[in-house]
Amino acid sequence: MRLDDFSHADAWGPEKIVTVSDTRTGMRGVLVIDNTARGMGKGGTRMSPTLTITEVARLARVMTWKWAAVDVFLGGAKAGIRFDPASADKEAALRAFARALSSEVPEEYVFGLDMGLTEHDAAVVQDELGDRRTAVGSPRELGGVPYDQWGVTGYGVAEAAEEAVRHRGLDLRGARVVVQGFGAVGAAAAGRLHELGARVVAVSTAEGAVHAPDGLDVPALLRSRDEWGDALVHHVDGAELLRTGEELTLPADVLVPAARQDVVDVGTARELSASVVVEGANLALTPKAQTILAERGVSVVPDFIANAGGVVAAAYAMDARSSVFPVEPDPIRAAVSERLRANTAQVLDESARDALTSHAAARRLAERRVRAAMELSGRVRSA
Repeated sequence: MRLDDFSHADAWGPEKIVTVSDTRTGMRGVLVIDNTARGMGKGGTRMSPTLTITEVARLARVMTWKWAAVDVFLGGAKAGIRFDPASADKEAALRAFARALSSEVPEEYVFGLDMGLTEHDAAVVQDELGDRRTAVGSPRELGGVPYDQWGVTGYGVAEAAEEAVRHRGLDLRGARVVVQGFGAVGAAAAGRLHELGARVVAVSTAEGAVHAPDGLDVPALLRSRDEWGDALVHHVDGAELLRTGEELTLPADVLVPAARQDVVDVGTARELSASVVVEGANLALTPKAQTILAERGVSVVPDFIANAGGVVAAAYAMDARSSVFPVEPDPIRAAVSERLRANTAQVLDESARDALTSHAAARRLAERRVRAAMELSGRVRSA
């Protein structure tokens, strides 16, 4: 999708692209509202020094499919700030971004959490705009649903992984799992996979990867992450240190790419050994890689199916914005497990039955729901 002219628009959207800037902080930002046929625009906000409008637009489209796939009545949207989240001026840039979008928030868009932002940042947005309705994912102490702190997205990735392994007639208990990326999603996925009995044999961060064929001590890794961050890979005893990316093709039964987009390309798709791939990150597999893995008989759980736990939690958070009662994590985790396991099974069944890639099957499921809403609201002519 290119955004240097009007050729990026298609039958689904985007409906609106808003770019903003602030001279004092150097902030550059964008909001993309992709499709609101099923509800107002909702999606996370990310901060990155290399962020592009095209990147945000691609992610907004993923949100359109993700909301429809979990059958929650919200529309696809995404926002992004081109700024370094490690900068001492992060809060100033975030506040400038929130002020610049005050005409759209919260009536057309509600801030959420994505790469580079935390529960604290959601609280900052609410404070800047003086309205609890403007952001979700804020701390529980402020009446929010801290789904990153609760690890809801990673929890759902692990639940989808177990369902995909079961779909192949196998057992996750004892299976070898590689998790690329040990951020909020990857770490929570590793923790839940460990609880389910899997052997997490490798994890990676921006500083490298660690590999132990007999399995890593996941609880120790989680404690080390709290202390060392990405540098945890330098503090793991009894494990081999590799370059980031080498873990993708290690001997494994399940691969969970939970870092950035397009990390599994054609070359990696041909070389990886896993029989199940579960996209913890959005757009982790390139389209050509998806085709190659389908041809190789690898079961792939697409991003907007596998990592939709966060949007289920965000849906609860949307309601919590107007409630005086705190939300508890257990009902959310139960809903995430139920919806994601059912969607994983349905998509893999349709993929096998109709000889489609799992991404095509998942998108067809989401498109049916979005198309029906567009027809019923008169946005397109009925077929």
